[in-house]
Amino acid sequence: MTKKTHTLVSFYFLSVLLAFQGVNAQDSKKDFVNSEHEGWMVNVEEAYQLSEKTNKPILANFTGSDWCGWCKKLNREVFSQPEFKEWAAENVILLELDYPRRTALPAAQKQQNVELQQAFRVTGFPTIWMFDLDKPDGKRFQIQAYGKTGYAAGGASAYIKNLEKMIELKEKSVN
Repeated sequence: MTKKTHTLVSFYFLSVLLAFQGVNAQDSKKDFVNSEHEGWMVNVEEAYQLSEKTNKPILANFTGSDWCGWCKKLNREVFSQPEFKEWAAENVILLELDYPRRTALPAAQKQQNVELQQAFRVTGFPTIWMFDLDKPDGKRFQIQAYGKTGYAAGGASAYIKNLEKMIELKEKSVN
């Protein structure tokens, strides 16, 4: 297998079923603490519903917001920049999956984040995944992943170019 083929295959490898017990759109607001970052959702069910409605993929940021230096750097250099915010509003649904050390998350949010961390095999932070979700049985998510990245130097423009390559993979998989 060539390196290019291996890379493309790795983007499509993740198609697993994932159950979120106790996490649904009807969970009260107290079950989830909003992101401190404007435009980022924290509830995967809500992100899924918006993704279905808009036909945009989900861009998930697995982060340690209160302790991870690279996460803070990525937020400062990319996610907080107007260029990224504008691009994201047009192209993706933003989902923040936080693993703080100094702040306690509500149990439902913590459980959701741990389950997603396991499903995506995230072992380091920041890890950014782009994917679509489906619920073929109406209960469990099926994940179609298009790519992952982490911190990368170069600012918002360079980061957006990398994310656009993932969107191209999504569009090719649909056709």
